[in-house]
Amino acid sequence: MKKVLFAVLAALMIAMNGFADAAASTGLDRIVAIVGNEIILASDVNEQELMLHLQYPETRKDPQLRKRILENMINQKIILTKAKIDTVKVDEKSVDDQAAARYSSLRAGFPSVSAMESRFGMPVNRLKQHIREDIRDQQMIEAFRRKNFHEVTVSYDETMAFYNQEKGALPEAPETVSVSQIIKMPLVSEAARQAALDKIKAVQQQLEAGGSFATLAREYSDDPGSREKGGDLGFTRKGELVPSFEEAASVLKPGQISGIVETRFGYHIIQLIDKEGDRIHTRHILALFDRSKTDIPATIALLKSIRKDVLSGKATFAEMAKKYSDDPASATNGGLITSGSGNPDLEVATLRPDLRKIIDGLKSKGDISQPEKIESDKSAPFYALFMLNSRTPAHVLTPEHDFAQIQELALNHKSQELFNAWIEKLKKEVVVKVMSDI
Repeated sequence: MKKVLFAVLAALMIAMNGFADAAASTGLDRIVAIVGNEIILASDVNEQELMLHLQYPETRKDPQLRKRILENMINQKIILTKAKIDTVKVDEKSVDDQAAARYSSLRAGFPSVSAMESRFGMPVNRLKQHIREDIRDQQMIEAFRRKNFHEVTVSYDETMAFYNQEKGALPEAPETVSVSQIIKMPLVSEAARQAALDKIKAVQQQLEAGGSFATLAREYSDDPGSREKGGDLGFTRKGELVPSFEEAASVLKPGQISGIVETRFGYHIIQLIDKEGDRIHTRHILALFDRSKTDIPATIALLKSIRKDVLSGKATFAEMAKKYSDDPASATNGGLITSGSGNPDLEVATLRPDLRKIIDGLKSKGDISQPEKIESDKSAPFYALFMLNSRTPAHVLTPEHDFAQIQELALNHKSQELFNAWIEKLKKEVVVKVMSDI
């Protein structure tokens, strides 16, 4: 557990530096360590300790916690110092994007900008600058680490040696499931479909009469993200757009305008601007469906019909997902749900409570749920079918069944040992002075 906890310290250090500044700005602070030209304040350590206590309450019982926090912060400062000496470059646009996302997430936790400024003890512009600098430093650290450790591998013999040495301490493999889904947003009523169709047909007539695509997009499109840009969606790769839109756009020639194309969002008219390899540059005009006028019974009936056809053998679940699902990410994989890393085996304990309850009701491979209403924090409610592909109970790791997982643990262990040796070597090149006992 301690290894897991301290693996997150680098990220926590960046996330919490603003809090440390607030503490330093509201009272006396002291320097606890100097690393090259960088300093570490007591408030830095205090805030990291607070964050760990909040996320992992069991750390309150660890008498060595503050010492390990300081050691980790010193290691991070050493790497940063070396990265700056070696002029490691970072992607400045990525830094800007991450800084903006970090600030937005932070801002959402306060009722007003002034409340946020009061908590951090600094004006918002300084806070934004501080966030950007922190993220840039962390990217430099990660780039420098990748440069030195990107070729680390473990052989079969190394993996087995690690297993034989550590098998008594290896974590238990948690219960996992593989699940596929078909997502349907509530079908819109016929009246709403007709209203959107009438609107897009009127736009189509103006285009056919010689109207400017960009001008008409600015005037009529219901897509707020592209409307002011004349409908321009920029370059996208295969799989990034909903299938029906992508299919219609991919057959166009540069400059050519499509007919009316239906997606779950509404009716589109698409113009292909350019092609570069597997990327297409498009713009569109959207007549959005009015989703305040939905037909829930028809949505449920469609999903029940899909379920019946799959269970009777008329179609496979994967075929139906590709044809009907409104989630393009899983639809292209036949409805298969994967983790952020692309792993199809999902830990049951990490599933959302509502999804876990549904999956617990599926006992055998191939079982399909009834249509279920799913509430989402990120979108309007939708309806879904879920099919159980496999279920693996929790078990002790063994090479026969879990070699890939053991190999990953062995690789992490080897990387950590090499990292520790590397840090000791860097300490001889960077002046480190611990000023105070924390």
